[in-house]
Amino acid sequence: MTFTVGIAGITGKFARLVVKNLLQNHPDVHIRGFCRNASKLPDHLRASDRITTIQGDSMSVVDARQFVSGCNVVVCCYLGDNQFMTEGQKVLVDVCELEGVARYLASDYCLDFTKLELGQHPAKDPMKLVKAHLDTKATVHGVHVLIGAFMETFWSGYFGVFDPAQLTFSYWGEGDEVWESTTYGTAAAFVAAVATDENAVGLQHFLGDRKNIHQIADEFADVYGKRPRLLRLGSKEELYQKMHSLYNKDPSNIFAYLALFYQYYCINGQTYLKPELDNSKYPTVRPVTFKQFMQSHTMEELSESYQNVGSNV
Repeated sequence: MTFTVGIAGITGKFARLVVKNLLQNHPDVHIRGFCRNASKLPDHLRASDRITTIQGDSMSVVDARQFVSGCNVVVCCYLGDNQFMTEGQKVLVDVCELEGVARYLASDYCLDFTKLELGQHPAKDPMKLVKAHLDTKATVHGVHVLIGAFMETFWSGYFGVFDPAQLTFSYWGEGDEVWESTTYGTAAAFVAAVATDENAVGLQHFLGDRKNIHQIADEFADVYGKRPRLLRLGSKEELYQKMHSLYNKDPSNIFAYLALFYQYYCINGQTYLKPELDNSKYPTVRPVTFKQFMQSHTMEELSESYQNVGSNV
């Protein structure tokens, strides 16, 4: 019997990795993809007899219902502004209820947002609102895959930790704060495993690695033979003041402050995943550690790895 996984936002880079994993490791799965423009999918995926794509408007109940119909589970891979991430997902949850789809994997894939209050981390409010909406449904079980910070993002210039030109790691706090991180590929493999596991509901905690900035720097030196300089930018309290100052100055300029919010909540301890992870539920998934990630990239490739996610799918 065919098991059908619906993937909303199938043309996105994370969605493509989930698709790749389902095709390679879950041979009995059929995929229904929902997107605005199916031509953005690579030709080999559009030609696959295991993938059906439905083009439509994410805010249209009619279009979303056509997509969801016949799915055993829906995986959301939307990425957009807060309104889209909230309202677009609510439409999907509502049509899952209408079509009798019992599980919905929300577009979370991040730190433990359930420990945040609304407004504490602007980009995570949609996740809290979607979870609250799911909690009102009697017949649709919410599934929330939590993975810390994406490892590719950790190395990106946008995030502001690693500077390849200066060979420095910049950090806030004392330096012993743990970074919880998972690669896009590892996260996609866990999402595929969870999607095909009908018993997987609620919060699912997965990680590739947990390391503080000194440990990451030591591993960097082991892999590349060069030791990065560590630059302390200030205390966690100073980071908190800076990010809120920038936010209050111009809330619409998310590029000015959002990476600082992520850094703060990645290291302040509030949103850490549970100590005993759920990795062991799916032993076929082999999480990539910080050191393994470095070993699979040249030093020059690290800061570009975020841009290249999903490019070879």
